[in-house]
Amino acid sequence: MTNRKEIHDRVLNATSKEELATAYGEWAEHYDKDLIDEMGYVAPVIASQLLQGYVSDLSARILDAGCGTGLVGEDLHQKGYSNLEGFDYSAQMLARAKDKEVYNRLHQGDLTGRLDLADNSYAAIISVGTFTCGHVGPEAFGELIRITKPGGYLCFTVRDQAWEEDNYRVAMDKIEDIGAWKRVEEKTTAYIQQDGSSCNVCIYQKGV
Repeated sequence: MTNRKEIHDRVLNATSKEELATAYGEWAEHYDKDLIDEMGYVAPVIASQLLQGYVSDLSARILDAGCGTGLVGEDLHQKGYSNLEGFDYSAQMLARAKDKEVYNRLHQGDLTGRLDLADNSYAAIISVGTFTCGHVGPEAFGELIRITKPGGYLCFTVRDQAWEEDNYRVAMDKIEDIGAWKRVEEKTTAYIQQDGSSCNVCIYQKGV
């Protein structure tokens, strides 16, 4: 697709939710091919593999927060996980995720606000490509922790540029200081190979 870089740049530089939704709506049809085949978007598989090391129950209820077209859900489904749900802001991206037939349920909503999901609902939450420039910041962690079961896991990536700009380390440590979660594993890895970007991929466990 000739304008994929232009749309990718618009996604990263969006200054409003409306701009972001419009860009993703235009990109949805070609998103998988552009990011996976053309740009080398490896973060979904890396994060999925990390989560699998901590959640062995294939029937565990897992929320893919910011699921997009369902790349993470697709990988987990292929590994045998059968109780997956997706959550995203973009209706067009959710339509693509639905086509993959890997989620039991899909939710449309805004991760930066109050989520219409019950406390202590999920054994694990995975979020890849969501904590990045122009998208969702560390303010969303509180709600994701709320809907995770005590002792459950939160696995997420934070793109390198956003990590620095939004002071993720400080925000995440403050949450740990009050006992809401604890860091289990964290590493730096490739994010999108073509542009040389990296991310921090993290596993935290909710307090019991």
